[in-house]
Amino acid sequence: MPYLKAVVLEGLRRHPPGHFVLPHSVIEDIELGGYLVPKKGSVNFMVAEMGWDPTVWEDPMAFKPERFLSNSHGSGRGAEGFDITGSREIKMMPFGVGRRICPGFALALLHLEYFAANLVWAFEWRAMEGDDVDLSEKQEFTMVMKNPLQAIVSPRLK
Repeated sequence: MPYLKAVVLEGLRRHPPGHFVLPHSVIEDIELGGYLVPKKGSVNFMVAEMGWDPTVWEDPMAFKPERFLSNSHGSGRGAEGFDITGSREIKMMPFGVGRRICPGFALALLHLEYFAANLVWAFEWRAMEGDDVDLSEKQEFTMVMKNPLQAIVSPRLK
């Protein structure tokens, strides 16, 4: 189910589970982005910003799972070959990277796919009558929906 995996990866790119990494201490004075970071200073960044970088992702604010399919713009490796660990390249890091990567990331990905598949399989989803689905977002501490999603969710009959 490559498309399902692509949907999960796109969701993690747009909305990673952790928006910040642990702060890192600077061991010597360094210039970063035109700013002087003094020795013993602290550096932190938003993980989510990586997924919104237009120099890395085409149309980064759009939800396009197709970007993770092998025929999409980019690496062409598809969802199965996408490097979520950051060992080849770091395009997003929803579970961290390197030796500090979440040890349960593979299990988390399996559970996310299973969860999403079961939501689609077990329930019928419809917009509220007279309501258009509005997926626009706004920046608060993290990115949130501008208008809360209202849906009618009913079990599928077997």
